[in-house]
Amino acid sequence: MSTPAPTEATLRRRLQPEERRQKIVDGAVAFFADVGLDGKTRDLARRLGVTQSLLFNYFASKETLIEAVYEQVYLNRLSDDWPRRLTDRSRPLRARLLDFYAEYSRLIFEYDWMRIFMFSGLAGAELNRRYLDHLGSVILTPLLDEIAVASQSRRVPQMEDLWNLHGGIVYIGIRQHIYRMPCPDDPSQAIERAVDRFLAAFDAG
Repeated sequence: MSTPAPTEATLRRRLQPEERRQKIVDGAVAFFADVGLDGKTRDLARRLGVTQSLLFNYFASKETLIEAVYEQVYLNRLSDDWPRRLTDRSRPLRARLLDFYAEYSRLIFEYDWMRIFMFSGLAGAELNRRYLDHLGSVILTPLLDEIAVASQSRRVPQMEDLWNLHGGIVYIGIRQHIYRMPCPDDPSQAIERAVDRFLAAFDAG
């Protein structure tokens, strides 16, 4: 379900600049999730009950506002602690993977995240590429090294194999929020099965 946009009364009352800026970003997240990144700032201002000029007092351009949306929806949801925990060899690899995807899925299986991600891809925006590049370097590359170390198979895992695992898990959220198809209320069992199939393919975990 979409994050509720700030009410007109909330935006019009006297706010500290940082608080007002955050209310605008929250409203922009909900707006772009509903209508896509092609949505007009004048329509966003109308939805928030403020003037378009007020928006541009806080954001020099629509691109600057979308950058703030990107930071809130994508970067701020990546835990700084994940790389350390994923490479902590005192714990079994399977446990590390399941813990990561349990947390990650809770953060991204949301209307705003999924919708903005898909709209961004369709619009050819840079948000998706930057996010996936960041995810690949910070999370998946070190994780691939961990899988290679744990693997007892002659078949060496490749980055494409790991992207297939990751994409399959993300697809659970896409089915729910993009295709509006029935999905499990608790995706943990589906995630566990996907992780187990992946680890079995490389005799790892």
